[in-house]
Amino acid sequence: MDERRQFSRILFAATAHLSVASERWETKILDLSLNGALVEKPTQFPTTAKQVNLTFFLPESDVELKMEAELVHDEGDQLGLRCLNIDVDSISHLRRIIELNLGDASLLNRELELFIADHDASQL
Repeated sequence: MDERRQFSRILFAATAHLSVASERWETKILDLSLNGALVEKPTQFPTTAKQVNLTFFLPESDVELKMEAELVHDEGDQLGLRCLNIDVDSISHLRRIIELNLGDASLLNRELELFIADHDASQL
């Protein structure tokens, strides 16, 4: 497989929710990056879904992260999500989670600049 990933992924096990319109499914996050997440595919999840909302709480915390995401792959029992929109508080917490797991602030700063540039360009 051609590895084109630009964002470091960290293993992150947490219960989360996916929602499309008024429907909601419980899922588990498998890994996270600044630009998205890999989650377990919930039972009864619609194969036609293109955009979803992902929400989850930091473990042992009341801090909730919210992300609007695009479904970029649906393979077996996993869904790959690419972040389309994330609020400032959520990206701040996500950045901190990744920073603690990567242990390399310069790599994280490069990825954050890439994330901002990518999302600024998509807003044009």
